Amino acid sequence: MIDIDGYRPNVGIILLDDNGKVFFAKRYQDSGWQFPQGGIDSSETSEEAMYRELYEEIGLKPKHVELLGSTPGWLRYKLPKKFQRKNSKPLCVGQKQVWYLLKFLGKDSHLSFNHTGSPEFDDYKWVHFWYPVKKVVKFKKGVYIKALKHLEELAKAQR
Repeated sequence: MIDIDGYRPNVGIILLDDNGKVFFAKRYQDSGWQFPQGGIDSSETSEEAMYRELYEEIGLKPKHVELLGSTPGWLRYKLPKKFQRKNSKPLCVGQKQVWYLLKFLGKDSHLSFNHTGSPEFDDYKWVHFWYPVKKVVKFKKGVYIKALKHLEELAKAQR
């Protein structure tokens, strides 16, 4: 499902622990790190997509988290041309995302990456709130800054 401007609807997930650190995951068999994220199916709301992606990508169920808030509306990023699939119609030029801030209520033992045939991640770490901005791929940096700015006060209120 690509919109008229070429953006695919997507959710991003920022998972916050009791110490104010955020969950940051290493992409499967890759050196890149990112927050969990994924597409919104045409039959679901962004919140439903967030819970589905939360389970598929890192094995957490709704009982393992508390929803603290989300960004108001879409945040967009463009994919570099080399990552755009030229043969897809319509052409997807990037992602538009609603970002969710979740409080982690579970234990690290609840985290797992084997809930789909092709895992997104193979490792993770808990990092300081702004650390991901320095380490995420360059084309996502702007959307990470916007999402974290929108959700920072909610995160601070949890400490």
